[in-house]
Amino acid sequence: MKKRKLKLKKGAQKNLTIFGAIILVLVIVFSFYFNKINELKSIGYSSEAAKNIIFSFKYSYVIDIGENKTLNAAFESDDYKKENFDSYVKIEYQNQKNLISNINKLLKKGYSDNEVSLIISRGDDDAVSEFANRDKVKYVEEFLSVSYSKLVNYDRYVAYQDKENDDAKTTVLYVNMDFDKEEYEDPTIIDDFDNYVLVNKHRQLSNEYVPDDLVSIDKEYVKSDGEVEIERSVAKAFYDMADAASKEGLELMVSSGYRSYEDQEEIVNTYLNLYGQNYVDNYVAKPGFSEHQTAMSLDVASKSVATFVNSDEYTWMMDNAYKYGFILRYPKSKEDITGYKCEAWHYRYVGKKIAKYIKEHNITYDEYYVMFLDN
Repeated sequence: MKKRKLKLKKGAQKNLTIFGAIILVLVIVFSFYFNKINELKSIGYSSEAAKNIIFSFKYSYVIDIGENKTLNAAFESDDYKKENFDSYVKIEYQNQKNLISNINKLLKKGYSDNEVSLIISRGDDDAVSEFANRDKVKYVEEFLSVSYSKLVNYDRYVAYQDKENDDAKTTVLYVNMDFDKEEYEDPTIIDDFDNYVLVNKHRQLSNEYVPDDLVSIDKEYVKSDGEVEIERSVAKAFYDMADAASKEGLELMVSSGYRSYEDQEEIVNTYLNLYGQNYVDNYVAKPGFSEHQTAMSLDVASKSVATFVNSDEYTWMMDNAYKYGFILRYPKSKEDITGYKCEAWHYRYVGKKIAKYIKEHNITYDEYYVMFLDN
């Protein structure tokens, strides 16, 4: 018997051909889609952003632009607005929850792309969100172009400049140092201590704060009765410095190091009884406001000369202390910044890199901290 071949009817053949064509088209479309997704991912876009870029018909534009974190965040967000596409490209990215929503609000209020970049870079998400909800203000670029400006201080900058008529950079510096407040008024309470901590008449340690790594200075270097304690790294740096000075026939000593909150209270009361309030205001820190409580500062002395400023050791320290990480904390030329009269003997350990910068630029630690460390 001959086998019979199975033949499809003409209608069935046509349907199968159409179905095959559809499958082929779908394969091509999906292949094209996933290829484009992978191309976008390869230059830094997420899968979610890549999908939305393609469906928004922005693929070619984005490929030409390349990686852009703000644009990626925009296409990941439900707040994406196509009319703001070009601005998203130009605005500097910040890792903030409400980034795109806040950008949209700020652009709608009439801020330029550069102004928006400055606003979102000078505050955290809460600060930017609050600022985005207020009416448009002036002088954004004037103040926020200063690299260490803070969005939360904007109104204080305006008020201080209106009063003092300083330039924007000086205004930002002084307001960030709380010069628009009275000394000891509404101080910043320091609860995140590290070796770079700044303590002054606007920044206060609690009465419970005690450094973790205190060591006693060797007796041969102590020019006072009793024990002198200091932070371990400060002690090591002092020994290195004293050894270097000794090679030039000089003898550096320490008269004071770490002082507790209670120690400072006693000192304040003693000097108050001896010399009065004016002396205390200029020379003695209130409890909690003394650098000695950080154990990062020490009072340096000469072994042979009673008044340190008259000694060869003083001259040597002025020229060489920075090489070992120490700075003169309260120089005569900066009394308006530090809030204290010159203390030729009071040195603060900040490390060699920072000490060198402060020496070369003739600034105080207060200024350095505001410009580079107070994030």
